[in-house]
Amino acid sequence: MKRSELSEFELEEEGFKLRLTRKNGDVAPQIIQAAAPAPVAAPATAAPTAAPAAAAAPVEEKGVEIVKSPMVGTFYSASSPESPAFVKVGDKVTADSIVCIIEAMKVMNEIQAEIGGTVTEVLIENGEAVEYGQPLFKVKTA
Repeated sequence: MKRSELSEFELEEEGFKLRLTRKNGDVAPQIIQAAAPAPVAAPATAAPTAAPAAAAAPVEEKGVEIVKSPMVGTFYSASSPESPAFVKVGDKVTADSIVCIIEAMKVMNEIQAEIGGTVTEVLIENGEAVEYGQPLFKVKTA
């Protein structure tokens, strides 16, 4: 870290996070074991007076799949600022359709849908940073 003049380095993978911080020339590692996401309980069908917190839980849509980011980076909806978006709401995609580019470490990675259907929602804005597993698109498969 001294040679590269880095003051902080962070690596994050599924359920594991490692952060190295250099202060006053010393490296202090922090290993953080991330907790597994809590399971979401299915809503009760016979409970008309549900708690407000239960109403805030995300509802899974039948026949809708989510295209998620396979990496950390910057989301781009097109190959250049002048080019049209790879996909927009209403477009049909196949498993091998390119839906966006994610830039990671100066490398442009074309991201495929990996599912077939119709794009119903774009969940991220062009140029925004994305995390591993972050939802990018909703695709109606049925």
